[in-house]
Amino acid sequence: MAVEEEWPEVGDLVVATVKKVVNYGAYVSLDEHQEREGLLHISEISTRWVRNIRDHVREGQKIVLRVLRVDEEKGQIDLSFKRVTKSEQREKIEEFKKQQRAYSLLVQCAKLLNMSEEALYEKVGILIAERYDSLYNGLEEAAKKGVTALMKLGIPDEIIEPLAELSKEKIKIRMFEARGIINVACRDPKGVLVIKEALSNAIRLGKKKKIDVEIYSLGAPKYRIELETDDPKKTEGALKEIVAEITSAIEKAEGAVSFVRE
Repeated sequence: MAVEEEWPEVGDLVVATVKKVVNYGAYVSLDEHQEREGLLHISEISTRWVRNIRDHVREGQKIVLRVLRVDEEKGQIDLSFKRVTKSEQREKIEEFKKQQRAYSLLVQCAKLLNMSEEALYEKVGILIAERYDSLYNGLEEAAKKGVTALMKLGIPDEIIEPLAELSKEKIKIRMFEARGIINVACRDPKGVLVIKEALSNAIRLGKKKKIDVEIYSLGAPKYRIELETDDPKKTEGALKEIVAEITSAIEKAEGAVSFVRE
């Protein structure tokens, strides 16, 4: 499914396949740009002297390169390997793999609906990519939230449900768990009610943030707090907020709180 821009821009990171290795460099095709060809010159392969170019690149290899120059009139694209960091390589390859999975999912949906891949992309793919910054991000939201993630995009009703179902089936959402034990003591005459209300408010805070929070007793005064999200930073942040919510309520009633992360 060729849906990418035909030409990359200077500074872009691109995924390329090495087609031919010569003594002065390597010719590659750009996987995301309708397989346009570019040149990786030997001087842009490494910051060190390259004794044998084949020690660095080989035919059929996929590599991440940075675009140095683009001449559309001459059909030339100059590329660099040495100007790409290892972290940029990892991130770009992961992004590329996600987009490939997204296109594959759209192809499967097109077959189910008896539509052409191009027609489905024009009706659906562009809308999703514009709303969520990439096709994969949008389909990932559909995997998490179902049809509600797609309903406001103007996608035809007959496409929404099968696309959401395929997204749930094919995109596995990694979940991150946080939990700990909180000890709660309260001297207030209505201490039991204060503690109960504090824990209930913490659960409501989780719901407000669209996070499932579970708090259950291990035998007073100990309670276990458990929550789960698809983002590790969000998970840890939510746990801190929930503990702070409980602590604030209990301390206002002259109580004491301690928390141990598990």
